Amino acid sequence: MIEVQQNINVVSCIICPILIGQEKVLSEEDRLQETIGLALAINLDVCHSEIVRMREIRPATYFGKGFIEKLKSIIEEKDLRLMVVDARITPIQQRNLEKELKLKVIDRTALILEIFGERAQTKEGALQVELAHLTYQRSRLVRSWTHLERQRGGAGFLGGPGETQIELDRRIIDNKIVKIKKDLEKVKQTREIQRGARKKVPYPIVALVGYTNAGKSTLFNYLSQSNVMATDMLFATLDPTMRKITLPHGMEIILSDTVGFISDLPHELVMAFRATLEEVLNADIILHVRDLANNDTSQQCEDVLNVLDNLGLKNVKYASNYIEVLNKGDLLDDAGRAKWKNKLAGHTDKVLISAINGDSCNELLNLIEEKLTSELIECKVMLSASDGKMVSWLYQNGQVGDIKNFDDYNEYTVSVSKDKLSRLCKMAEENDLIMIGK
Repeated sequence: MIEVQQNINVVSCIICPILIGQEKVLSEEDRLQETIGLALAINLDVCHSEIVRMREIRPATYFGKGFIEKLKSIIEEKDLRLMVVDARITPIQQRNLEKELKLKVIDRTALILEIFGERAQTKEGALQVELAHLTYQRSRLVRSWTHLERQRGGAGFLGGPGETQIELDRRIIDNKIVKIKKDLEKVKQTREIQRGARKKVPYPIVALVGYTNAGKSTLFNYLSQSNVMATDMLFATLDPTMRKITLPHGMEIILSDTVGFISDLPHELVMAFRATLEEVLNADIILHVRDLANNDTSQQCEDVLNVLDNLGLKNVKYASNYIEVLNKGDLLDDAGRAKWKNKLAGHTDKVLISAINGDSCNELLNLIEEKLTSELIECKVMLSASDGKMVSWLYQNGQVGDIKNFDDYNEYTVSVSKDKLSRLCKMAEENDLIMIGK
């Protein structure tokens, strides 16, 4: 773990380097504000923040000598204890900056890892965060043991020079990584078993994805009447949560809340949280929640789609099971709402809502239901009134509509998927059931 003391307001500064001529992902000010938000998420006391425009990156210290001298006076004046560089810096740059400035220096990746380390509540979440930390630390062993000899003697009289301390540390970390990966593989197997159990009682999975702080957990709480932590804070949700909810016409689904994404999401985290994010890969519907009140909502959308692409969901925004949920409509003025409503006219895969007050959430639920039932095939099944086992199968595996009662039998209108229809036909043959209109 990065040694930032939790629950203590560590006096810190945020430095946001911008390379002149480099294509900007987010606007400079929004990038800085996002990083300040990350720092506040673990109770850092941000006493200084600054955007630094640079022509080049110095291999040794990242920043030039002039800016480092300027930083020294700021650090002394404000008695800073930590500096966050909103970029990925090398181990050498980190060590040299700490020597020059005489304070702890962490980069964007370390800051995000620190938040994840504090927020993970479940055993699975803790394992995933530890794996990401170890993967990150393995590449930064150059910083360790600077006060000791780097080489240890060999064992026995004929031993060679022995292995260096860095090699030993790397081996220890590698062993830990192997163990955690094995533990996560067990988690993955458990999830697959749970997924198989859900297929036997086949509730469709609807997964919420989106940029961190877009309002996924607020929407999750509104739709499921739950109390999952939802606050105006980056990465409020880490551990996946699932709830069963009922759609307007009676269809039952599993709603899944997932970890939020962010621009330049560390590769270590994407890989570590893959087991959790596999829920998204197997979802019947993907709800991409966007924060319309954010000036960089379009870029945030691209960042999320890029992460999904890396997970294996190629061109997901063109998929039939993808819905864009444009959230925080309550924060738009009348002109802004009118503008978005005009943009959305005629779109069947986008909806403007407010998760905080529930505005248009019923419209979203109807859209989910339409998507889920569009692939279903309607047929009629005539069953004996006493055939409880078959009636139960219809309710568990399809959408039962009209029921007509006759003297010796009941006629059920049911909508089922193609694979369930073939199973139903086979059962009809085996049990002398009558099916019509398929």
